[in-house]
Amino acid sequence: MAKLSELRICFYILNQLFLILIVTASAATNVGKLNIWPMPLSVTNGNGVLYMSKDFELRTEGSKYKDVSGILKNGFSRLLDVIKTDHEIDVSGHGFPYLPKIQGIHVIIVSPSDELHYAVDESYKLTVPAEGNPVYARIEANSVYGALHGFQTFSQVCYFNFASRGLEVRQVPWDITDKPRFSYRGLLIDTSRHYQPLPMIKKVIDSMAYAKLNVLHWHIVDAQSFPLEIPSYPNLWKGAYSDSERYTIMDATDIVSYAQTRGINVLAEIDVPGHALSWGNGYPQLWPSKDCQQPLDVSNDFTFKVIDGILSDFSKVFKFKFIHLGGDEVNTSCWTQTPHVRNWLKNHRMTESKAYEYFVLRAQNIALSHGYEIINWEETFNNFGSKLSRKTVVHNWLGIGVAPKVVASGLRCIVSNQDKWYLDHLDATWEGFYMNEPLTNITNPNHQQLVLGGEVCMWGENIDGSDIEQTIWPRAAAAAERLWTPYNKLAKDPREVVERLSHFRCLLNQRGVAAAPLNGPGRVAPYQPGSCFRQ
Repeated sequence: MAKLSELRICFYILNQLFLILIVTASAATNVGKLNIWPMPLSVTNGNGVLYMSKDFELRTEGSKYKDVSGILKNGFSRLLDVIKTDHEIDVSGHGFPYLPKIQGIHVIIVSPSDELHYAVDESYKLTVPAEGNPVYARIEANSVYGALHGFQTFSQVCYFNFASRGLEVRQVPWDITDKPRFSYRGLLIDTSRHYQPLPMIKKVIDSMAYAKLNVLHWHIVDAQSFPLEIPSYPNLWKGAYSDSERYTIMDATDIVSYAQTRGINVLAEIDVPGHALSWGNGYPQLWPSKDCQQPLDVSNDFTFKVIDGILSDFSKVFKFKFIHLGGDEVNTSCWTQTPHVRNWLKNHRMTESKAYEYFVLRAQNIALSHGYEIINWEETFNNFGSKLSRKTVVHNWLGIGVAPKVVASGLRCIVSNQDKWYLDHLDATWEGFYMNEPLTNITNPNHQQLVLGGEVCMWGENIDGSDIEQTIWPRAAAAAERLWTPYNKLAKDPREVVERLSHFRCLLNQRGVAAAPLNGPGRVAPYQPGSCFRQ
């Protein structure tokens, strides 16, 4: 019996050694390959592997941040969920007891505040030692939002091992120092052209966090529909497509809160005076006439009372320092075709173009009165840039030549040039998204500081809940690295990042995000059977 027991022990040890060889071989396949997206400011790593303890924990000793709102704890919980990707984990620890284990993450945050404001410090430092007693990863950050970015990066060096049925951290030791290149890294979604269900909006927010994007530009209303409840003017959402395709004001509050816990600001937009036909379904007096329904009636003070009411309600929900007031594609012919508006123009000695300027500037003043700074589409700058409030950010979308002029004038700018960063342009390739540089032709360092960042735009004319994710991803991820990673760390040729971006796209798929293959523009389908990593 003693010899049988010894044989069993020997067999057990041999089995454990075999498992260790499998684990090591599996980890070795990744040696030398950095599959982190977006690429950090600086990173060094080794070729070791750590087994994640079944009691993998969050420690916060020494942190000034007390996590009263639970942002850090919930972020850690989400981290564990995305690492597991719904695999059944062998929690017994019997899979490989002889491998070194990592016990958890020790997070130290300098700021006690969890206020999410524009240009909040998003930097972090992540270290994962290869050995120690015990072994803990360590994240140091000035804000909780930097720590959340550290979680995202850590999640990308963790793997499920199919031999051991356990979770691993590979390529240890890690030493990563990171911060974003631009403070504004946005994604626009359009809920007027097609309604987006709340769960889908939240999925988009989750996927933004994976790529370290930090502003959800919510283009809530447009000519086609007005889906949001406005308590001050409750008939406005009569412009919704249907009773079930609406958002309550509490829904909006929930979206803002959901995004905030992931380090994402929500930028609300009401586009005025054009793109507002749907407003008149609830209040027909906002139309110049029944036969000529947009832009909004510039001659009617009620128009500006409604804008004031909307922004008053917004100020209670949307806490981001900026509000987007649109101002693009305004066809003023309706004003001159409508007798009472034409008479108003004559009495005020205004041309159509001056009335357009008057409308935009009056709307800006209303926004300023509610404590907002303003973002306007570039037509406002092209037509009367010197008259805009100095608290205006000009949103470039028509081409690459406007941004240098904006910053030379002393105004701030966000870049979304449509030839490269419009996701609804299905002929636009991920390579074009990656190579689009916000600072093109801006060489003066003072002017460069006025470029807040950029934004990819998911306009909704041909997008709904069935195809939004695969139209956004992975092309938005290509832009995300452009906006996060230092310029000197960016690839000069997009072919250099194909493998790493493909890995990130497959990671999104594993996390339940319907990201399309890289092979082709827009939202292409897989072209043949094969590995996700070769699509």
